[in-house]
Amino acid sequence: MFVKIGIIGTPLSGKSTVFELLTNVAATSGNQANTGIAKVVDPRVANLEKIVKPKRTMYASIEFVDIAGFASGQKGRDFLNAVRDVDALVQVVRTFENDHVPTIDGNIDPMRDLQEIQSELLLTDWSLLENRLERLAKEKNKNPNAAKEIAVLEKCKAALEGDLPLRTLELTEEEDKLIRGYDFFTRKPLIIVANVGDDEMRQKEYKGQQELEEWANERNIPIVIVSAEMEREISQLDEEDKALFMEDMGIEESGIERLSRVAYNHLGLVSYFTVGEVEVRVWTIKKGTNAREGAGKIHSDIERGFIRAEVVAYDDFVEHGSMAKVKEKGLFRLEGKDYIIKDGDIITFRFNV
Repeated sequence: MFVKIGIIGTPLSGKSTVFELLTNVAATSGNQANTGIAKVVDPRVANLEKIVKPKRTMYASIEFVDIAGFASGQKGRDFLNAVRDVDALVQVVRTFENDHVPTIDGNIDPMRDLQEIQSELLLTDWSLLENRLERLAKEKNKNPNAAKEIAVLEKCKAALEGDLPLRTLELTEEEDKLIRGYDFFTRKPLIIVANVGDDEMRQKEYKGQQELEEWANERNIPIVIVSAEMEREISQLDEEDKALFMEDMGIEESGIERLSRVAYNHLGLVSYFTVGEVEVRVWTIKKGTNAREGAGKIHSDIERGFIRAEVVAYDDFVEHGSMAKVKEKGLFRLEGKDYIIKDGDIITFRFNV
């Protein structure tokens, strides 16, 4: 499963630096979006490698798009078109002070910068919704679903007019289906990156933190704290120096690695593993995916000819160190096509075509 996440932010927020750190792709200036692939760091993979010693390892990955900054006119339309093309959004907001990096309007204001873009996305959704309601009002005598769709859109309109993004609405499956085709901007999952300075990273406090956290908590939006400049320095160190630097700074985990994992989880994704001497591989699926559908992520023939799934829990495999010992302990399971795959399952699919 391939996921595309757009990185947005006001000018000089550090969004392109975050993109470069995630993907190891140098961002180019201009109005064109930059794209790159980020590996989702999962410590379980390293543990599986130690046990199995495969020839190669394949991690889960996410495509990130560094979307050119918002502006009016044609550039604004380009921005909105780029946002429409992604599955989720990461907005980078600047909290760091740096005399060498100019500020917008002469000061640092994370909430102002956040709301500048989020308000534009909300307003665009409202405009789209209003136009659709006008058309439905004219069609309701001919369109059998018009009344139901109008009811859902009125619910959406009330949320937007209350300054709430549409992702905060709890919709039934039928309601969701009725408006899915509109691809509203504020229904896309959102993650906020607070781009902090070195001192803020040490103190774990940053400018505008309380207001930003309150806004995000009300909307169930995660915040990831990253010092992009510090992460750039860390990325240039060897592993030993990197560990010493992070220990000195009191950092347990790279903010960039944490961001890729938070993005993965926030999108409702889980991983299962295939394990062998040739390859250890992570497969990405949506929560709630059954065994037959999960097999299709590897190949459509496996899904079509599915017989059974041989399943071992990750924790059991790591504890006992081999598939043979797992079987001895009775921890090896045979599951049918309707089995819901759990995060961390190690699976071998049996099939016949």
